[in-house]
Amino acid sequence: MPFPQTEIPGRLQSQLSERGVRMTAQRRAILSVIETAKKHLDASSILRKAQKMDATVDRSTVYRTLELLKRHGAIDELDLMHMEGERHFYERKTGRDHLHMACLRCGKITEFESELFEDLKKQLERDCRFHILVARLEVGGYCAACRK
Repeated sequence: MPFPQTEIPGRLQSQLSERGVRMTAQRRAILSVIETAKKHLDASSILRKAQKMDATVDRSTVYRTLELLKRHGAIDELDLMHMEGERHFYERKTGRDHLHMACLRCGKITEFESELFEDLKKQLERDCRFHILVARLEVGGYCAACRK
């Protein structure tokens, strides 16, 4: 599964506004970058892209907005197998948990949804009497192109 389709611009903004979160021009720029991302972005990438829309966006505003989005369950923070050191990447929540497969040679990230993953979560909840709020699975290996 490729990176999830970009969302309708303004969806994250609407979600937060409905929850009483104040929308500044800087936040709107950051949300727009996240909504239209075609790949996983780290905070520095989000900052650079947001500054092209609004030069007043600064690093602390990006980090505060990312924390806000995480608190509201709108985005996930990923380390993607630490292939790029301690950098963290962000993606909007798609409504369904999925796996991230990272090629350890070329760095390509592939997303994958599976009913088996959904079944495993149900089994964990049932057998372990544990209510799952967040489920992430990252797998490292070699993509088809790098195995040749």
